[in-house]
Amino acid sequence: MSSPDDLIAPHQPLYEARKGVYPKAVDGFFRRLKWVIMAVTLAIYYVTPWIRWDRGPYAPDQAVLVDLANRRFYMFQIEIWPHEFYYVVGLLVMAGIGLFLLTSAVGRAWCGYSCPQTVWTDLFQHVERFIDGDRNAQLRLAKAAWGPGKITKRFGKWSIWLFIAFWTGGAWIMYFADAPTLVREFWSGDAAPVAYATVGILTATTFIFGGFLREQVCIYMCPWPRIQTAMMDEKSLLVTYKDWRGEQRGSLKAAQADPESFGDCIDCNQCVAVCPTGIDIREGPQIGCITCALCIDACDKVMEQIGKPRGLIDYCTLDDAEIEKKGGTGQAVSKTLFRPRTIIYFGIWTSIGLAMLFTLGQRTRLDLAVQHERNPVYVRLSDGAIRNNYTLKIRNMETRPRIVDVYIEALPGGVLWTPDGNRESARQNINFAVAPDAVHKVQLFIAAPEAGPASTEFKISTRARTGDDKGDTDTLLFERPEAGQ
Repeated sequence: MSSPDDLIAPHQPLYEARKGVYPKAVDGFFRRLKWVIMAVTLAIYYVTPWIRWDRGPYAPDQAVLVDLANRRFYMFQIEIWPHEFYYVVGLLVMAGIGLFLLTSAVGRAWCGYSCPQTVWTDLFQHVERFIDGDRNAQLRLAKAAWGPGKITKRFGKWSIWLFIAFWTGGAWIMYFADAPTLVREFWSGDAAPVAYATVGILTATTFIFGGFLREQVCIYMCPWPRIQTAMMDEKSLLVTYKDWRGEQRGSLKAAQADPESFGDCIDCNQCVAVCPTGIDIREGPQIGCITCALCIDACDKVMEQIGKPRGLIDYCTLDDAEIEKKGGTGQAVSKTLFRPRTIIYFGIWTSIGLAMLFTLGQRTRLDLAVQHERNPVYVRLSDGAIRNNYTLKIRNMETRPRIVDVYIEALPGGVLWTPDGNRESARQNINFAVAPDAVHKVQLFIAAPEAGPASTEFKISTRARTGDDKGDTDTLLFERPEAGQ
């Protein structure tokens, strides 16, 4: 009788060992598109912290800056304060909806062209080809024994990867401080410890993810491949191998000898050789496909060489695939892209963007917040008037000092003053000098005749004498004793 241990396969691994992926260089429309997008995205990432933007003498001149110390976010002419964080939330929502829109239209095009993992992996692979050679040379080097030649190439390649990774981490921290100043402090050893730690972590992750994990990040670590199916339908454009045209596969010689028995695919495996994740698109849609379309470039080149029509591997929807299998013609790409689902996504995305632009244009650069002090609720003065105490906060959101007038409305007989003044000098309005990009906090005394309801609703308003004249208003309660007290 067998024991339970006999039923367990010995030394069976839980995960399949990684097989090295060595993509072959290819040229074509989609490869050139990837070059352009990689150049643009890397330029934006590395150059943006060095762009200057004049905001006046009281604000930083870095175009894009996340100023955590002063709790500000600057993007060119736009300045976001902590209480306006909903703009950042709006941008994140737009990014999410934009990703839904792109995926529903053309599958995982974001993954194939603009994802940071894809961009830096692509850059590292170009460095690898420059040092080690193309696919076949890389395969031979991987199998070769360690010697002076292999050590030299590995050291050279890893050194360049490490340099790129270091500047990737270095560029990131420049978004959180003035770039020229931070660079000087970093190399002189005067930067904050968190700056060195951040650069170290990002250097390590970029070096490892872009140089060694590569497709494993896309297949195993990233959740998006498992979510994207909810964003796609039978009308989404996908990179598709048209098996009804390509099968039965056979060599070029066999196909030429008996063209009726073989399809257009000559089983050259060029589509597999150029794939950055190492999949075979001929096996159908799969989680490893990042829709980079390099297999289209490779297959089109082969089809052109053997005199066959291009498009054996092409962008195609599931609906069009069924139509083409039956000998029909799929619909135009424009109709595929502009359909109810994508139009709804685009409408929502545009609406949020326009709403944010509208509120940006309408927002005041002077903000008022007033809080009624509850201890005591009111004070009876010697002349019989009732005084309430308030804490007033005026936020000057412009990059220059301003004189701000504060006045009360809808409180008959009401007057106000500050601890620096007195009851005799009280009046219906008062002004304060507010520093640029700052919050002015002051205690405010407001007095009104005792005659009146126990709670009277009134307003405190502000208006700056210079700059934005929209001002702000806060509605409050003025408390009096109950009748007979």
